[in-house]
Amino acid sequence: MTDLAAVKRALTAQRIETPSWAYANSGTRFKVFTQPGVPRNPEEKIADAATVHRFTGVAPAVALHIPWDKVDDYRALTAYARDLGVEIGAINTNVFQDDDYKLGSVTNPDAGIRRKATDHLLEAIDIMGQTGSRDLKLWFSDGINYPGQDDLRDRQDRLAAALREAYDRLTGDQRILLEYKLFEPAFYATDVPDWGTSYAHCLELGERATVCIDTGHHAPSTNIEFIVAFLLRQKKLGAFDFNSRFYADDDLMVGAADPFQLFRIMYEIVRGGALDPAYGIAFMLDQCHNIERKIPAIIRSVMNVQEATAKALLVDREALTKAQQSGDVLEANAVFMDAYNTDVRPLLAEVRTDAGLDPDPVAAYRRSGYDEKIIADRVGGTQAGWGA
Repeated sequence: MTDLAAVKRALTAQRIETPSWAYANSGTRFKVFTQPGVPRNPEEKIADAATVHRFTGVAPAVALHIPWDKVDDYRALTAYARDLGVEIGAINTNVFQDDDYKLGSVTNPDAGIRRKATDHLLEAIDIMGQTGSRDLKLWFSDGINYPGQDDLRDRQDRLAAALREAYDRLTGDQRILLEYKLFEPAFYATDVPDWGTSYAHCLELGERATVCIDTGHHAPSTNIEFIVAFLLRQKKLGAFDFNSRFYADDDLMVGAADPFQLFRIMYEIVRGGALDPAYGIAFMLDQCHNIERKIPAIIRSVMNVQEATAKALLVDREALTKAQQSGDVLEANAVFMDAYNTDVRPLLAEVRTDAGLDPDPVAAYRRSGYDEKIIADRVGGTQAGWGA
């Protein structure tokens, strides 16, 4: 039987990090769409993130992207965030939007460009020290478009050298989260295309290097929950970038395309004892809200993760283990599906009410007037977006 009190405690303790760039203008490769009320600077992004936390109660950290969120005084920015009830989360690097990186950043055949890119990684670690951030999240767009364009093995050597230099700069509890992506913008070969490549580099680096799983960065039909289970077993899963995909890296709201997949992923997290924040996994959103209002979309995404987690916590582990060990295929699947088919919204409403929150965060946000306020206040200046 499931201990509902324990389920509620786990849901109350859950933490989900939101990304600063999700509050800014975004779009497709064809067009970036603007919206009224979009933040114009890192402080306004943090204010929006604090608003999400105020209505959900489980989103107390906001990830920054450098140089999109570059400021003169990171300690002051950190203090500003804390005054609003949130903290600075992962520091994300950007080695994909400079003309120098057309042929790659840390894997570029030009040693000078590699030095520039690696120096940016070191700059991000220095920012971590000023903000108190634990996580350096690295994603490289590096790759090649044509066979023979560059030497595949040399590029791995260059990547390893840059990662080693960054790793050796880490102090305290700082760590590297190495993200991977199947393709795009490189179409023939990507230098970190899959979890195995990320895992191999993390093994080579040491215990403070872990894999970040972006749920949209896989080939169709990839069994992501298997990757989760494997990396948990190896103690090499450091973070998620949650989003949804239909075709490629769509970056839609998590749980929008395949909520059953999200449930299966969260079950492996629960089964592995990794839901507790003390375990160290960063559950982050990485999404682009191109046509929908951004703050309610992020609130909805947080709620979708909560719902998948609640269902995963409701799996009758004792009954499931008994069916598995007896070889009862249908009963094992039935136990699993019973949890997934449970309507957990009343349970989550109770959890929020017990925490002094409105049971419906989206409705509460709409009543708050915050959306109307930022539309009225954020007039003039330059809106934040991709590249700013």
